[in-house]
Amino acid sequence: MRRRRVAALAITSLLAAAITAGCGSSASSSHAAASSSASASSSASSAADTYTSVTATGAFGKAPTVTIPATTGSGALYTKTLIQGTGSKLTTSQSLLGNFVMYVWSGKTHKLIGSTYTDGVPTLFTGSLLPGLETALEGQQVGSRVLAVIPPKDAFGTAGNSQIGVGANDTVVFVIDMIKSFANTDGVTGTQTSNGGGTLPTVTAGAAGKGPTITIPKTAAPKTLQVKTLVKGTGPVVKKGNYIVVQYTGVNWRTGKVFDSSWSRSEPWATEIGEGQVIKGWDTGLVGQTVGSRVLLVIPPADGYGSAGSSSAGIKGTDTLVFAIDILSAS
Repeated sequence: MRRRRVAALAITSLLAAAITAGCGSSASSSHAAASSSASASSSASSAADTYTSVTATGAFGKAPTVTIPATTGSGALYTKTLIQGTGSKLTTSQSLLGNFVMYVWSGKTHKLIGSTYTDGVPTLFTGSLLPGLETALEGQQVGSRVLAVIPPKDAFGTAGNSQIGVGANDTVVFVIDMIKSFANTDGVTGTQTSNGGGTLPTVTAGAAGKGPTITIPKTAAPKTLQVKTLVKGTGPVVKKGNYIVVQYTGVNWRTGKVFDSSWSRSEPWATEIGEGQVIKGWDTGLVGQTVGSRVLLVIPPADGYGSAGSSSAGIKGTDTLVFAIDILSAS
């Protein structure tokens, strides 16, 4: 059972990586059923336009039933708001937490190639999205369910995407439930009651929209994992298997330099926690924390990248890593 779940997650992660390099949204996850005048848009419509024949039914938060005609897909980008949300509107300076199904429509046939409803883990849409998907979502309200029928030129272009089975002439069809949004510079808002210090690194809060600064002490790195809560959040407890959305800064103890930071990219980051999807120090240190917390992790090599290190990030097999992590959401 567990092995099948891991395989499904890997497939959906590949899809998420393919369709994102970003986007955004805003506010809370309230939603309401749309009326019979559900909004629909298409830049063109004609007798040859088969995209408008695509339909999807079902409740928000549940896997939709999607009907795609057994004919060749044709037409301009077609989007439709199936369920009208009541949250804030998506903007390009935000990231979106959502569930989705994705179909590839090739010739007169189609097939489902990914569903987060099956996996039970949503996806964070952040960075740059497929052009058609970004157009479909921008301006939509959180809590909405959106249908997007995307022609090749607004999807993967003439190259297609062989990794996920999309050809150069294939149409892709999405149904997306817009759960929650985050400003790309969001961080936790509580009071920082500790900055670490002493034998631990010192974490200094940054200006609004900027990540904290980490200063390494002039002492030897600790040999075991160190976990220090700097801001105590009042949200839900993070549980094993939760999908968490975070902002973080990572510093190499040896060099004192930042090797990775979601803050510098202006893109929150998300992962399943406690399930081996990230380094052990994260799995151990973040499970049991609360949403809204800022957590300092000092991670020895055994709980980081091991003896192999990570050459692409300049991390040796003997390096201790330091992270300041803001936990924005857990679901």
